[in-house]
Amino acid sequence: MADAVDLIGGPDEGDVALACTVALVDELVRAGMRHACVSPGSRSTPIALALARQPEVTLHVHLDERSSAFFALGIAKATGDLVAVACTSGTAAAEFFPVVVEASQSRTPLVLLTADRPAALRGTGANQTIDQDHLYGDYVRIYVELPLPDRHVGTAFRDAGAAVSRACFGDPPGPAHVNLGFRENLTPAGLDISVADPGNSRVEAGSSPGGPTASGGAEHAVTIIQGARRGVVLLGGRGPMGSAAQERALAERLGWPVVAEPTSAGWSEAIAMSAGSLLLADAAWIDAHAPDVVVQIGATPLARGARALTAAAEHSVIVPCGHLDPAPGANPSSRVGDIDALLARIDATRTPSEWLTTWRTADALCRSAVDELLDSWNEPFEGRIARDTAAAIDGGTLVAASSMPIRDLATYAAPRDDVRVLANRGASGIDGFIATVLGVAAAEEGRSVFALCGDLSFLYDLGTLAWSGRRDDLNATFVVPNNDGGAIFSLLEQAALPEFERLFATPHGLDLGAICAAVGVHHERVEAAEGLDPALERSDTTGVSVVEAVVDRSTAAGLRAEVSAMVEQRLPGF
Repeated sequence: MADAVDLIGGPDEGDVALACTVALVDELVRAGMRHACVSPGSRSTPIALALARQPEVTLHVHLDERSSAFFALGIAKATGDLVAVACTSGTAAAEFFPVVVEASQSRTPLVLLTADRPAALRGTGANQTIDQDHLYGDYVRIYVELPLPDRHVGTAFRDAGAAVSRACFGDPPGPAHVNLGFRENLTPAGLDISVADPGNSRVEAGSSPGGPTASGGAEHAVTIIQGARRGVVLLGGRGPMGSAAQERALAERLGWPVVAEPTSAGWSEAIAMSAGSLLLADAAWIDAHAPDVVVQIGATPLARGARALTAAAEHSVIVPCGHLDPAPGANPSSRVGDIDALLARIDATRTPSEWLTTWRTADALCRSAVDELLDSWNEPFEGRIARDTAAAIDGGTLVAASSMPIRDLATYAAPRDDVRVLANRGASGIDGFIATVLGVAAAEEGRSVFALCGDLSFLYDLGTLAWSGRRDDLNATFVVPNNDGGAIFSLLEQAALPEFERLFATPHGLDLGAICAAVGVHHERVEAAEGLDPALERSDTTGVSVVEAVVDRSTAAGLRAEVSAMVEQRLPGF
């Protein structure tokens, strides 16, 4: 049976707990933490107070823990800085799990501060007590279980802050978990408490790998590249380890066609093909223009055509930039972990060749053909909505949801130099999207943020919209192609099943305007494609707004097939 001293401290217990937690928070601030998110809870009182009373931390309060964590994730993705998210004990800590997974796989620095009952209460049926030891498994880079606070363990809390900061920005970067058990009483009495002497904490590094070990090396990669006449560069999504300047420099020096993901550093009209995904999806074009070597930089590409190109290439050079294995199913000739190693050996930009000119000419033809076709349709279509949203933004940040929105952006939108695209593509979940976007908006400090998401992603996170949607300090416009369900399944094998509508399409029939009105968020409904641009102009003011574009889901697959057919018709001359 637990000793009473393990469960209830003395009259100064709240002050001691706060002083220890302040030591932890101050160390995180020294590492650059400037934002933290917290949800209401009793056991987490020392954490909430330590964060709220730290003058260099902007604190964001959220009703539920899942939204709070996704909001923190959005800030971390937008800034690259360490962000903390804190909660009380029990199932509250379990609500963080989807965010931990996303942060781990997208290499995003995040520190999870979970309050806990004393360890002696685990397994006893005590109220709001679960086993939080290693709750997130190997998805965290480091796990720290701190001792119960007393006057002799302050150094342990400071050391934990330093260890966590190093782990979050390690190789690879990612989330860290600090579990803090507290005795009652939890509320400080205002005593001046000093905590300094070393204590015992348990600090355990996670086993999250950075991807397969490099093979072949930079010298071998350069030999392959220099011996090739026809190459293609694929730029996948970047993470905190990727450098935009480095990725762009390498792509330019190689002098080959560049197909860039919207979330990559090279999604720029000056570097990337404008309709690269459509070119890669055309089998006849690729058969006639197969490269000798593919250089793939960053995360796994979205497009099937890009993944197939790498898998089929005679030679491929993979530069993961800290991501998990970005070429599953491929047998790369060389794997190089460091872009600098290639830049040091490829120090001169190649003269544009006939090969590059051919690709650029075909790309321009493809872009103009697709734009002509899209502009001929006045009914809203997801591909045109993605294209027009990206084109209408006057610089800034666009956050794209998983499933179809990020794919439509990659397929139909022309690259922009002045638009940064963010997405939760580490684990590609649709949960927590509104919270992620509003976290990005918080980091942008007044500048407008745009978001492209499907109706299901929007509906999934309505709790966040209700709680944070009326904040006038967050400027975000959500563009929602509403096709009344999961349109992506209409393009997959499940569409032929008799249970398709009920189990996969999941039509909801909900009135998004009424939902927005209920939570006090501005809403505008667009029923013609030409109405999107004016609606976006009207929404780009202050606060949160929703532009809903009504889409007929039954026609989506046919319209996409028409785009593919148009590309196929225009390319045979090359």
